[in-house]
Amino acid sequence: MLPPAAALLLVMVLPLSSGASSQAGGAAGWGRPPASCPTTCGNVSVPYPFGIRDGCSLPFPGFNLTCDQTRHPPRLLFGDGGTLQVVEISLANSTVRAIDTAGAVNITYYDLRDQGQSVPEGNGTWSGLGSGSGDTYVLSEEHNQFVVTGCNVQGMLLGDSGNVIIGCSSFCSIKDIWTNPVVSTSAPGGDGTVVACSGVGCCQTPIPIGRPKYTVQLKSVDPLLEYSSKLPMAVRVAERGWFDSVAAQMLNESAVFDQLQAVPVPVVLEWVVASTSIVALIPSANMVDAGNWSCPANAARSACRSSHSTCHNVTGNYRAGYVCRCQDGYNGNPYLTGDGECQDIDECALPGKCFGVCTNRAGGYECQCPRGARGNPYMADGCVKTSLGLSIGLGVGSGAGLLVLALGSAFVVRGIKNRRARMLKRKFFKQNRGHLLQQLVSQNTDIAERMIIPLVELEKATNNFDDDRKLGGGGHGTVYKGILSDLHVVAIKKSNMAIQREIDEFINEVAILSQVNHRNVVRLFGCCLETQVPLLVYEFISNGTLYDHLHVEGPTPLGWDHRLRIATETARALAYLHMAVSFPIVHRDIKSHNILLDGSLTANVSDFGASRCIPPDETGIATAIQGTLGYLDPMYYYTGRLTEKSDVYSFGVVLIELLTRKKPFSYRSPEDDSLIAQFTSMLTCGNLSCVLDPQVMEEGGNEINEVAALAAICVKLKGEERPTMRQVELTLESIQESIQQRRLHSVGPSNSKENVIFPIAEGRSTKESSRQYSLEEEFLLSAQYPR
Repeated sequence: MLPPAAALLLVMVLPLSSGASSQAGGAAGWGRPPASCPTTCGNVSVPYPFGIRDGCSLPFPGFNLTCDQTRHPPRLLFGDGGTLQVVEISLANSTVRAIDTAGAVNITYYDLRDQGQSVPEGNGTWSGLGSGSGDTYVLSEEHNQFVVTGCNVQGMLLGDSGNVIIGCSSFCSIKDIWTNPVVSTSAPGGDGTVVACSGVGCCQTPIPIGRPKYTVQLKSVDPLLEYSSKLPMAVRVAERGWFDSVAAQMLNESAVFDQLQAVPVPVVLEWVVASTSIVALIPSANMVDAGNWSCPANAARSACRSSHSTCHNVTGNYRAGYVCRCQDGYNGNPYLTGDGECQDIDECALPGKCFGVCTNRAGGYECQCPRGARGNPYMADGCVKTSLGLSIGLGVGSGAGLLVLALGSAFVVRGIKNRRARMLKRKFFKQNRGHLLQQLVSQNTDIAERMIIPLVELEKATNNFDDDRKLGGGGHGTVYKGILSDLHVVAIKKSNMAIQREIDEFINEVAILSQVNHRNVVRLFGCCLETQVPLLVYEFISNGTLYDHLHVEGPTPLGWDHRLRIATETARALAYLHMAVSFPIVHRDIKSHNILLDGSLTANVSDFGASRCIPPDETGIATAIQGTLGYLDPMYYYTGRLTEKSDVYSFGVVLIELLTRKKPFSYRSPEDDSLIAQFTSMLTCGNLSCVLDPQVMEEGGNEINEVAALAAICVKLKGEERPTMRQVELTLESIQESIQQRRLHSVGPSNSKENVIFPIAEGRSTKESSRQYSLEEEFLLSAQYPR
């Protein structure tokens, strides 16, 4: 058995080039390429460790570039057969900026008409590095984005194993007359800036995982293909900001498709030295302390050759390697020795560094005011000459006047401060849509004033929003834990940016939660509108999310009884939102991440930022599509019409997640079916045990089939075929009650037929009826769900 220090890494190293195989012998020669090596190709500088001839670069894959002299000017390319043209190399950032001459990703479409499908689908591959690059380069997560254009199409970016990395959808409304409303040449502020990719005709999203290559999937989400020819369907991996500048050209319905496909696209790649592919990373304590998993322990074997350079470990994106940096106060090439290596920066020769007496030091400098002067030497005119006698005279002569001025100015300053504080408070109140909050809660006019919490109270509760108080965060903001002066433990939601749409969603969440009082809905304490970014304060739920408890390694602490109770409590909260408040509330983002559990594992529905109220005289409202992939109602996704049945579908997905302990947004069956499609298919075939969680099979009884049948009804494609949340709540309560009675009276297993209780929901009526049904009949009903 290996000692703990030896259990470092389980890695798979890709084969290196013949030059790299002699690293041990050639390390001593690194740091100084031959003088005959060219340092430019066309107008692009090629610094070492890169080179464009044999022996001119580091002997690692990807550093030997190709200079195509057949073009004018010459072009610098990756490897052989690649489509990426290098236009800039940065040693300081370890990045390469390139132009993808292939343009959009080439999609190969396949014919599904023999399967009864007319919606076009296809896939392709983004990879323009050519041969011999290994894993030296990965796409930069910080500098690139995924762009999809076309009408009613969905693009997905996949990894090597077929895992979904990111995706987005582009829509053209079926209700609008096409007037090419894609690019607005005037921003809402009227400053003349161009707003591209507004969601109609295109979509763009950051790429969260950088890889050397990706698989791309593109398909239409409109079975009727009404607008398929309005805009070119295309997928691009591009540098952030590029598409905004060319959106008018790319989204022109009269443009030639082939010409748009071939428009070169800029991308940014990150590179490392000595890159290796990582299958599994198991660092020991010694490695974590050292922090240099990839940097060679022997400096003679490192590519960092300058005496003033340091090695920095790089891990992540399924690879490991390192890069070299010049030390603080030095500038140059850390991979070189001699001329061009990291040299001391003469800060005294730089403008704006020092306005006094400057003395350059190795790796830094000193700046002081001249003798006989004092002040700030880092500011222009910051040093002021002083005279002791003059100072004494001025002090004695003006002492009495200053005393009078101080007494009078104290009252003036206090008045100014109070006036500024009131003006600032009114400014932020208006900016943060305080008047909108008052309108939304107009039935209780005093609620807005009661719920506003001063900023000083929240700063004290979170120790000025210390990082140690962070509970987590996402795309919309960060959540902090705090303790108010009344000793209430709270969670404080702080938005990332002051975007007007997000402020409206924030006020929407305040307004909705202010009307909700239910034990299974997270309790709102108040909000703070005194900052540029508004804050929301709600009760702290101590035990994490349902998602955290379900998707852990090994057996989950959530037994079948807990899961059934959590499902019942969640259904109870949603039924309350749909029926018990003055205006029906549709949550619109029900998922296991938004179901919080307290210390007793009681469910609390949270995150109402996307929720909407439906007027009592209407059955639904038309909204922009919002929700989470895998939980989103397909009818709402297609029509854009939101109803209470959209929450029923999402809840049905959560029920399936509780039964199977599989992630709806990423799971794919061996037949490439989604979790919902496989679950309903197995239910129909009577082979549900193949997809259920073994722990559920072991602890549950016949009620598992009842819950599975209920879940299948909830995820029906047509909303009118789904039950209401009140019916779902009563059914789950009936199942729980039958379990308790069976245990109380020690009755044996139930028969295969059960009485499922559904209310006759007309308006707010609470009449109930029961229907006798067999599981076989319910399975046949569930089979109508399309895959």
